[in-house]
Amino acid sequence: MKRRAFIAGLGGAVAWPLAARAQSSERMRRIGLLMVGQTPDPELQTRVTAFRQSLQQLGWNEGRNVRFDIHSYSGQAADTRKAAAELVALAPDVILTVGSHSVGPLLQATRTVPIVFVSVPDPVGGGFVDNLSRPGGNATGFSASDYAIGGKWLELLKEIAPSVKWAGVVRDPATTGGVGLLSAMQALAPSLGLEVSPLNIRDASDFRSVIAAFSSPASGGLIVTGSALAFAHRDLIVALAAEHKLPAVYWDRTSVTGGGLISYGADIVDQYRRAASYVDRILKGEKPADLPVQAPTKYELVINLKTAKALGLDVPHALLARADEVIE
Repeated sequence: MKRRAFIAGLGGAVAWPLAARAQSSERMRRIGLLMVGQTPDPELQTRVTAFRQSLQQLGWNEGRNVRFDIHSYSGQAADTRKAAAELVALAPDVILTVGSHSVGPLLQATRTVPIVFVSVPDPVGGGFVDNLSRPGGNATGFSASDYAIGGKWLELLKEIAPSVKWAGVVRDPATTGGVGLLSAMQALAPSLGLEVSPLNIRDASDFRSVIAAFSSPASGGLIVTGSALAFAHRDLIVALAAEHKLPAVYWDRTSVTGGGLISYGADIVDQYRRAASYVDRILKGEKPADLPVQAPTKYELVINLKTAKALGLDVPHALLARADEVIE
């Protein structure tokens, strides 16, 4: 695990003694962040920056009244548990994290430190909250898309690659909500002329062998679902899809900006911005138990035309017209 603490000193001379006394008397609060991704990771930095800037707009200025402890981890389960325990040991006032893979270990480490999460599928089914309107414990935040998005991914795969007959769903079987998502895809698949097969990834070393095995016979395509492992190793997945000439639909735009074919999913950076409001309210005295879990409000469809051309695909004009971003 790699970790970094961002602590900015006040620095510089203060012109007005009265202002200086007021500033120095303000209580310093501590925010912990538990993030998946290797350091440095440009996408990780983009998300954290969005969160910190939104907090600043709410009056929380690093070095004056707040400090950040940012821990990143690789996506492996043991690494996640260790990072969660170490972060909780720092006794932060509140913790921000992403995905069910980190919420679970954090709740095992503490039932008192407030936790704000983003992009968590089915928080109730995962046992993280009692219900969406009144979470009831020390965790709340922003959920991932509902299971119906799995059907949307299948439709996009068939639309951009009509010859595909087999859809391999790249998934971490330990991810909360994974069963419901796969079931939704399996229910819709026959109407699209597709057969869905789960491609279970339990360790980073599984990606190469599992995807290679699926690539034969031909007429296959991939649905890459969100998980800590998929985010941390997104470049490898994109490279394997290209190597085996597999059209792939991704849960997040970062894979497509990195060379993947097409993605559709919630705007994760927007969720980080929105999470700042919950952290602000908790620091001002509100309880996670009383803050309702919120669903995504912004979605993005991103298409990489260069990748489509390399795969010999002609992207329909109707699909291009719906895209939020087209990479050429």
